[in-house]
Amino acid sequence: MVTRSEHVHAVMATALGALLICCMSCTARDTAEFHTSGTAAENHADGTPAPKSASTDAVERLRVKVLEVLPHDPQAFTQGLEMAGDTLYEGTGLAGRSSVRAGPPGGQPTARVAMPAPLFGEGITVLDRTLWQLTWRNGIAVERDATTLKEVSRVPYPDEGWGVCHQRSKNRLVTSDGSSRLTFRHPKTLAKAGHIPITENGRPLAKLNELECVGDAVYANVLFTERIVRIDPASGTVTASIDATGLLRKDEAVNGSVLNGIAAVPGTDQFLITGKFWPKMFRVVFKGPEAE
Repeated sequence: MVTRSEHVHAVMATALGALLICCMSCTARDTAEFHTSGTAAENHADGTPAPKSASTDAVERLRVKVLEVLPHDPQAFTQGLEMAGDTLYEGTGLAGRSSVRAGPPGGQPTARVAMPAPLFGEGITVLDRTLWQLTWRNGIAVERDATTLKEVSRVPYPDEGWGVCHQRSKNRLVTSDGSSRLTFRHPKTLAKAGHIPITENGRPLAKLNELECVGDAVYANVLFTERIVRIDPASGTVTASIDATGLLRKDEAVNGSVLNGIAAVPGTDQFLITGKFWPKMFRVVFKGPEAE
């Protein structure tokens, strides 16, 4: 008979394996894509470059200041985190364990729907009455009712699904696939509407993971690191690097416990951040090194 401890370790091993596969699958294509693009300017859907925006390679150094510590489901393999109004939405991954849930930050979900195997849930984003949930390598994205979380439809999504957020100012989705590229998509059909390579100090930045759109900026987790970057999606440059080290104690971490999940708190300069299998979520602000 398999004990609970053995089952937990098996889940953790599966999760760690999935993370390593994610990392390996995106690394090889990053350099080739960067050199093929030849520019950090945004590309239209047909591959032609759009006019390059004025930008600077100066990267602002920020750190996380914790305002509040909230409970988080330690069994959640967090793939997407987003707030709409007072509701926190979270998408989780792993085949047979994927879900999407909604409720008050730090509280029990008021709605929760499991994804059937073999679907492997990834990033989520909310657009009015619609919630989009990506899958990793299943070739589909799931459209859901944002209130009930019930599945409405499935659309083709041939790329790897990682992170997704809605950039309201341009009414487009921004998506990641673990590479050093962000792809823009139609908010209703998820059809590609262009892409842009992402650079930090002139070099490609790979392993872009969970995303959060805030105004004209995109915040992204960098897989296997304890940092978040702020990206200008017009130029493709990283404008800030946010140090989030030390949030989780070593005795609280398990295999697969990596930082992942950024949700802007509406109407404030605050964010909720957490990670895969993290027992805690943190309400934070991003401050410069001079801030107390």
